[in-house]
Amino acid sequence: MVHEPRSQTGLSRNSDTEEIVALAELDPESWSAILAPRLAYFAAVARAEHVTRAAHQLQAPQSTVSRALVRLERDLGVDLFARHGRTVSLTAAGRTFLATVERALGEVERAAESVRADADPESGKVAFGFLHTMGSETVPSLIREFRADHPRVRFTLVQNYGEWMLEHLRSGELDLCLTSPVPDAPDLVARRLDEQRLRLVVPEDHRLATRKRIRLAEAADETFIMLEPGYGLRRITDDLCAEAGFRPRIAFEGEEAETLRGLVAVGLGVALLPPPAVPRKGVVELTVTGQRAVREIGVAWLKDHPDTPPVAAFKRFLLTRKGRLLSFSPAGV
Repeated sequence: MVHEPRSQTGLSRNSDTEEIVALAELDPESWSAILAPRLAYFAAVARAEHVTRAAHQLQAPQSTVSRALVRLERDLGVDLFARHGRTVSLTAAGRTFLATVERALGEVERAAESVRADADPESGKVAFGFLHTMGSETVPSLIREFRADHPRVRFTLVQNYGEWMLEHLRSGELDLCLTSPVPDAPDLVARRLDEQRLRLVVPEDHRLATRKRIRLAEAADETFIMLEPGYGLRRITDDLCAEAGFRPRIAFEGEEAETLRGLVAVGLGVALLPPPAVPRKGVVELTVTGQRAVREIGVAWLKDHPDTPPVAAFKRFLLTRKGRLLSFSPAGV
């Protein structure tokens, strides 16, 4: 009877020819797929200096641990252990390898703890994006109300423009976002929650400042201050001006609505903006008539993407705010 060769510890060397051929053909960058499942076994045996005790600690069959070690040494092409009867000790190569393996396993453990913590129903995390104009009043009030029932849920808050947030939804960096216009894309789910009336903002000494209402066409000859292309409000403004029969003459482009309002206040032009959280001196805000000058606010998330419990809870909360999302705003809607 022919027996397979055995190591000094009696660990069986199952020389599976097909596996050896497959390993030989692997790109070195793919070795992690072969080595990774065996690293925890290696670290446990290195700490215990005994295969049986390590297997008991791991709650794994001794034969499974033994085979994993033999294959690990064979795949690396080095001896990681010196054998002393029923005990083992690390070789110089084994000590070098163990130092890196323990760091890697520690990182994996920390990553596992982190994702488990983020998914915890009571104290998990929500990555939430929203428009700059919603940062001073709307979002703080929403989170305060939500945390009345979920006091330990944590938030990562990100302010940016709509298209940026949608890309970060797609990449998985955001769970939910409040944006405008409400997106219509096959890979996203979006629900309209509320709308804001847009106002024509003019300097307080402007020729139109004594008016309360205005048709946008009456501002066709004005110099406009707008958000940069790519912002949802910029697209809405361009569309409303086109509907009113003119193409606006643009003097300044910016990234934040209150900065635009400040430029209006010093007489550099007019702007079509949502109402401010706090009224600003130096400007008059006129109601636009003759067309539906509004921006819709919606919540969006990635289609078919599973929610953690805290994300699901916050999503349900936002959906219950339909028609009331901005109801607490001191400037109104």
